[in-house]
Amino acid sequence: MIDNDFLASYSMFGGLEDWELDLVQSFLKTRLYESGSTILSQGEQNSAVYFIVSGEVAVFRRSEGKSGLGHQIATLTVGDSFGEMELIEINNCAASIVTTVPTQLVSLSNAHFYQISVTSLRTYTMLILNLARDISRRLRAADELLALINVH
Repeated sequence: MIDNDFLASYSMFGGLEDWELDLVQSFLKTRLYESGSTILSQGEQNSAVYFIVSGEVAVFRRSEGKSGLGHQIATLTVGDSFGEMELIEINNCAASIVTTVPTQLVSLSNAHFYQISVTSLRTYTMLILNLARDISRRLRAADELLALINVH
């Protein structure tokens, strides 16, 4: 069930008050996907951030100029999100996302973020700050991996 406690378990909704979580809930779109469904394809446009309610997805990245899915670089499960980068930089997908089991997702689109900003600038600001923090954490983790690779 998608309720305020569920939303509060995601870092992107940290610091939001109950009324703000209610506002966010009014914009959430829920979808169920079968195992093996492609949610996002690398190089294509994306205009939403996705939150995993149940199930699991694999993240694939291919080298420039190559075809197919490429290499699996991560597995995401309940409590994880994806699609944030495209919301910030308004660019094509950096990776492909494929379900590995039946999966339920909820999403917020760019249009929903805009509507939230018009309704409550504070809520929008908190969401964007939290989103930036999540991306920063991922960048730090990637930097650490690169440092380890370069040492060996």
